[in-house]
Amino acid sequence: MSDPKTKKRKRINVRRPDVMEKVQAEVQRHYESSIVEKIRANDGSLTVANTTIKLARQFGFCYGVERAIDLAYAARKVFENNKIYLIGEIIHNQEVNRQLDEMDIVSLPWKEMNEQYDQLTEDDVVIVPAFGAPTSYIDKIEERGAAIVDTTCGDVMKVWRRVRGYAKQGYTSIIHGKAGHEETRATASRALGDNKDGHYIVILTLEDTDFLCDYLLGKISSEALMKRFGNSVSPGFDPEIHLKKVGVANQTTMLKSETEEIQKRVCRAISERDGKTENFQFFDTICGATQERQDALFDMLKGHMDVLLVVGGYNSSNTSHLVEIGQEELPTFFIQNSDRLNSLEQIVHFDLEQKQEVTTQHANLLDLDKDVVVGITAGASCPSNLIEATIKRIFELRGVSNETLEKI
Repeated sequence: MSDPKTKKRKRINVRRPDVMEKVQAEVQRHYESSIVEKIRANDGSLTVANTTIKLARQFGFCYGVERAIDLAYAARKVFENNKIYLIGEIIHNQEVNRQLDEMDIVSLPWKEMNEQYDQLTEDDVVIVPAFGAPTSYIDKIEERGAAIVDTTCGDVMKVWRRVRGYAKQGYTSIIHGKAGHEETRATASRALGDNKDGHYIVILTLEDTDFLCDYLLGKISSEALMKRFGNSVSPGFDPEIHLKKVGVANQTTMLKSETEEIQKRVCRAISERDGKTENFQFFDTICGATQERQDALFDMLKGHMDVLLVVGGYNSSNTSHLVEIGQEELPTFFIQNSDRLNSLEQIVHFDLEQKQEVTTQHANLLDLDKDVVVGITAGASCPSNLIEATIKRIFELRGVSNETLEKI
């Protein structure tokens, strides 16, 4: 047998026509919804008696998520008798990951590698999730000779190409994202460049941006900058050297308006410091699906709604930004699934500030004699079956039976 330390196996294409036909039937059975499709066809609205459900124009699974799920299902069919592993979660949705677990696809740790990676063999298969994975993880899997099924989203790989380009040109990547997020960690590893001599700094908020800009303008010291961002920079990062030329990129699921504001503020600081903008670059790397879902919610908010429900995984970045947008305008509740709607008065939901589930007494849905409009949207990782269950639960609480809905 070949030495696993030198063996490198090509990524495996599992998208065979015979396989994908079976996969698509299975995925449809697990995640699609006839009720959701009927509402889509009815201009995103359904009224029964005095209860109206409005769906955003764009919500739920995007192409990248659908592709990742398809590839994971296909991997199990192609490698029916092999051990299959997944780095972390395929996407940020509990229901989807539960289905993969039932298919005996074993989750590997994603925050750091452990002995499980050392125990991989040439007979094993490892799925790379839609967020991608750091280069060190890919290197380890290839060293062990395991097959790789790569489901990384194309929009994420666009960001990787951008930050690699920054490194090649001697620009440090300023990455707008959550430092501990799977996608940001994967992007940061690519920002080191092909020769591992590139650099990055990860910032999350506009307050972070202003702090960084204060450094660029000589208002704070390198020590102060490193005290704040020391855990979010590349190895060997030296602000005095590595912030002379910068390029902004982002985690693809961030709030578009915030990323744009970060670009403006950093560009302004570089221009003020250097008298020119040649030492600044940026590229719009917000994914199309994220932008579409944000824009669709802004459009939805122009109309009347009594309450907005945002459905999805609590660790989903793009979903949390939809919550942020909604709660600026009306009562908005971030729910994982329909089970969180305990009653017309009581909603269990995730509070973004407290970072935990809380229970809120809410009266807007209570009066059964009152006309009520409930808006629903969902992030790119939420399947339609969970949205359907939420719709059914709302109508059930408002006195409309499932049998009535099925007849519509």
